[in-house]
Amino acid sequence: MYVLPLLLAVVTTAMQDSTPPAARPRPARRAHATAAIGPLATSAAALETAAAVLATSRVDLEVLTAQAPVLAASATQLERVAMALPALAVLTDVDDMMPPEPWAQQDPADSLYRAARQALNRNQYARAADLFQAIQRRYPRSTYVADALYWQAFALYRTGSDDGLKAARAALRTQAERFPKASTHHDAEVLLRRVQDQLAQRGDRDAAEAVSAEADSIEPPEPPEVPEPAEVPEPAEGPRGRAPRPDRASSCDDEDDVRIAAIQGLLNMDAERAVPILKAVLARRDEGSVCLRRKAVWLVSQKRSSETSAILLNAVRSDPDREVREQAVFWLSQVPGEETVAALDSILRDPKTDPEIQDKAIFALSQHRSARAGAILRAFAERRDASGELREKAIFWLGQNRSPENAQFLKDLYKKLETDDLKKKVIFSLSQMGGADNYRWLMDIALDQNEDIEIRKNALFWAGQGRSVDVADLVRLYDSMTDREMREQLIFVYSQRREDAALDKLFDIGRNDPDRELRKKAIFWIGQSRSPRAAQFLQELINQ
Repeated sequence: MYVLPLLLAVVTTAMQDSTPPAARPRPARRAHATAAIGPLATSAAALETAAAVLATSRVDLEVLTAQAPVLAASATQLERVAMALPALAVLTDVDDMMPPEPWAQQDPADSLYRAARQALNRNQYARAADLFQAIQRRYPRSTYVADALYWQAFALYRTGSDDGLKAARAALRTQAERFPKASTHHDAEVLLRRVQDQLAQRGDRDAAEAVSAEADSIEPPEPPEVPEPAEVPEPAEGPRGRAPRPDRASSCDDEDDVRIAAIQGLLNMDAERAVPILKAVLARRDEGSVCLRRKAVWLVSQKRSSETSAILLNAVRSDPDREVREQAVFWLSQVPGEETVAALDSILRDPKTDPEIQDKAIFALSQHRSARAGAILRAFAERRDASGELREKAIFWLGQNRSPENAQFLKDLYKKLETDDLKKKVIFSLSQMGGADNYRWLMDIALDQNEDIEIRKNALFWAGQGRSVDVADLVRLYDSMTDREMREQLIFVYSQRREDAALDKLFDIGRNDPDRELRKKAIFWIGQSRSPRAAQFLQELINQ
């Protein structure tokens, strides 16, 4: 059973220049993360643990079923990350690169290029800049000179000093004048805008004028009027009734980097200057503006003004690009205020809104801790006309906001629910809230003979995960439980506890239970324990 590779796959969410006679490799981009995502690592560890148990087991599919709640718990941890990952994509740094391998071994500057490349890859920026400059000074006719100007500027930019930034600007301008066809000419244009942006923040007048001119060039020559919110065209149906999702980078190629670098310069402008430009960008509907609009929705959320919520809501309702609409909803979650909550409520109330957009609106509301946001989520969870999947999401996020009001709401909602999936989500959400009252409620569900057996097993599992349920009560429950399936579930619950009493009960079942299959299951889970007592028990059992 090849479970381990399958589960681990879940979380291991990825020019030619006419001057020289031979083609040169493009600069390689380093893998770069902008934020450490703790929940992803936590979930990966949980999944790996569960996978290891499954991969080493040689029991029937019932054991796999027993592990399902563990995997479900890890999946819900990943759910938070899944919401944030697309938004983090707009923040990734595009200038973390390294020079290509040497391509001209017979060139007199080859050894110097190798030394400069090594210094840069070791983050020795000052030394790298000096070595790349030495190539130009000592071997002015070398095939490496054109790109050496770029890498010298790159190293100087990474030093971060005022003098380094000014020297980087000079090197990039020299390359543009002398080597307009250099293989790094496009990256140089992007880097120059970043250098200018940094210098503008530090009071350089020349750079500030350049950044302002770049910002003006982003706007269309004749900005159109902002259209009224329009109905987003129905997407063509794909597999399972959903529109095929295009590759996120399909319309964003390297040619957009220069304009994106220019629009990022707006981040350092005041809102009064930047917001009108961003509104003009978001009003564009030409195909070439897609990447600019994706960046613009994030910038709007950072430029807090009286128009922020309205601008983002208009993007949600009218932009033809799904990515722009989804990002606009996500960034609404970062904009405080009741106007934002009202905007998100309108998204959920509109039956024509794309379900994936509504999904993100539910998440965005969960991030607003206002009383009104909570009330909107609770009302949505009760809606029978909404999809079960979206109602599950609302229930899940209510469970992440631990409050007596939400806990009581979920308990009351449970009695009205019409599907087992929704009931299981309520059980899980209450288990995440913790607290003795919630765990007692879970145990009541587990012991209720009128409930479906799968619901009872689910409630028992999550109750057993909480330390508010005394292990002694769980141990006593086994002998009084007449339902065989519930006894199987209790055996699994004991295996997840770390108290000696739980292991002792497994020993007792493994030795004395009249049901042979239940004894075998208890022995299996004893074998998964790391306690020396478990090894001793198994040895004694073998020697009988």
